[in-house]
This record gives sequence, C-alpha cells and structure tokens, in this order.
Amino acid sequence: MSRLLPQAMLIGGAVMWGLGWLPLQYFAARGLAGMPLVLLTYALLSLLALPVLWRQRRRWATQPRQLLVIGLCGGWATAALITALGEGHVVRVMLLFYLAPVWAMLGGWLLLGERLSLARVFALGLALLGIAVTLGVSRETLRPLQPNDWLALSAGLAFSLNNLATRAADRVPLASKALVSFVGSALLGALFCLFGEQALPAVDFTLAWQVGLLALGWILSMSAVQYGLTHLEAGRAALLVVFELIAAVLSAAWLGQQGIATHEWFGAALVTAAALIAGWPERPALPVARSPLT
Repeated sequence: MSRLLPQAMLIGGAVMWGLGWLPLQYFAARGLAGMPLVLLTYALLSLLALPVLWRQRRRWATQPRQLLVIGLCGGWATAALITALGEGHVVRVMLLFYLAPVWAMLGGWLLLGERLSLARVFALGLALLGIAVTLGVSRETLRPLQPNDWLALSAGLAFSLNNLATRAADRVPLASKALVSFVGSALLGALFCLFGEQALPAVDFTLAWQVGLLALGWILSMSAVQYGLTHLEAGRAALLVVFELIAAVLSAAWLGQQGIATHEWFGAALVTAAALIAGWPERPALPVARSPLT
C-alpha cells in the first residue's frame, strides 16, 4: 500500500489541528473555554460516535484494551490541548506539546519494535531543531511551568501513547479508533467540570450552531489523522504531525498582524525537510548471500 495517501491525510488533519486555536480563542472571548467547551463539543460528537462503536463492537471486541487506551489517551490529549490553547500562550503551548515526537519515536522503538534508523533519528533531531528555531527558544520560553504548561506537556505525552495504541490496534476498525477518543474527551471534560465546579455558560442558538461547526471540524481532522496513524509507523507519523505546529505558529504570526521573521521561515523549512526524510521509503534490506554448502 502506498504511503502517499496516509501521509497526505495525516498532514492535512494536522494542519487543521494547527489552525484550531482560532475558534478556541473566539469561544474563549465569549466565555466558553476549557473543559466546559470540551464537554459541549465532544458530548455532541459522542452522539454520533456511540452508535458506530456499538455497531462495530464485535470487530473491536478482540482488542478492547487497545481501544480503551485510545479513548483515554486520545481523549485527554484533545481535552488538555484545547484547554491549554484556549487559556494559554499559543506558541508556548505548542512547544511543550511537541515534545510528543520524542515520546512517540522512543515508544515505537521500545514497545512496538519499530526500527530506529539513523535517518529517522536525524529527522527527529532536525524536527526538534526546527521547532526551536521557529519558536525562538529563550530563557523566557523555559521559565517554570504553569498549569497550562503542564496541560500541554501531558497532552503531548497522551498523544504519543494514543499514536502507539492506534498502531497496535490493527484489528479495530478505523471508525472506532477515530470516534472513541470523542467519547473519552466528553467523559474527561464532564469529570473536570464536575470536580472542578466549572459551570456551563448559557448557550443560545448562535453559539450552539457554532459549537456544532467546531465539532464537525474536529471529526474531519481526527478522522484524517487516525487514518494516517493507522497506516504509518509511530515515529514517522509523529514527525509528520509536526505540521500542526508549523500551521499554528505561522497562522498566529500572520493573524496576529506580525510579520513572519526569517528564523520562522527557516524553522518551517527544517521541519518540512525532517518530515520528507521521515516519509521517504527506506530501502529494503539486501538478502544475505548463502554458501551452496549451507
């Protein structure tokens, strides 16, 4: 199977995620942010997800643990990142979230037995260098972590675990893998609203259809990303998802009425090069020559 389609789907979904901070800050300005927004959006999506999960229950019943991990880790990655982006600094949140490629590549090597080639390690280093250059890492960037920072960091770790579980759940239907994290996000959002005593704001008709539009965007992007994660190695997928970071940083620069600095273009080029290296098909190992006497 060609890797072109899953790579294109993964990059497209990642770019949609990278632009997700725009509606999040729009809703935050109207008093709907954090876990209440997660609960409303993903409770709506769960109404679509639960019937599909029930219909496919016999197909994923052979790998229930993998599906549970996808639901919890994918749900937390989404809920934590949405909360951090809606309430924190976009660039700082994305920097901490994008430690995820490190976790995913190491996890794929340790847990799934994926080969950690020199080219893949080089691509990872190039991607991380591109992130640092793009974001202009400084002492201010690395100040002591705040609550939103921990949310972003935990979202990156959960996302990498979600990637590994998605890859391992080879008998779980794609639709179930894409939709179960919606249910996980809704449940986690409900728990945090309940125990954190975060009340839901009043939702009028205009805000309701806008939340519905946000939910539609999430389901399209999540489906694209899950398709890519299912058909690509964890390390390669983690590097390609870095396009989310580039989309977030560059859109923040453009729409924040700030010019794109040279270091941002250079960082974007480094990450793009890393993604191309990671996505380049590796040569198959040469057959070992055998002696006629063996």
